[in-house]
Amino acid sequence: MSEISQYAAWENLAEGQVKELAVGPLTRTDIVRFAGASGDFNPNHHDEMFAIRSGFEKVFAMGPLAAGYLSRVLTEWLGPTSLRVLQIRFTGQTWPGDTVICTAKVVRRYEENCERRVEIEAEAKNQNGETLVQAHATAIPQSIL
Repeated sequence: MSEISQYAAWENLAEGQVKELAVGPLTRTDIVRFAGASGDFNPNHHDEMFAIRSGFEKVFAMGPLAAGYLSRVLTEWLGPTSLRVLQIRFTGQTWPGDTVICTAKVVRRYEENCERRVEIEAEAKNQNGETLVQAHATAIPQSIL
């Protein structure tokens, strides 16, 4: 007997449907942990004096950190192997203290090559409404474990 998963089934997704996730406020420790996980040890992300000498007010998060949160909302909604295409555009910086608010919206629901697919427009913004990351995804929602 198969179990119904916690992921949204294609049949239950509608154009215009939205899923959100908020993470934060981000700490410097979050940024350093992501540096370790990603291997991105650019000193602008962990060395205050280096960041200031580089023209920034303080250290800041890597763009892929906010993009990772955006990917998380998609995979928690649609399933961990659901994404077929994920296009990301970095548009702003994420600073310590920011809350990252991710919003994903179904913009198209269709069938192609015997697969049930959805297109998603998504974005990550900070608590001030400034866009950090924009994304477009194509997914095949997983409805069975």
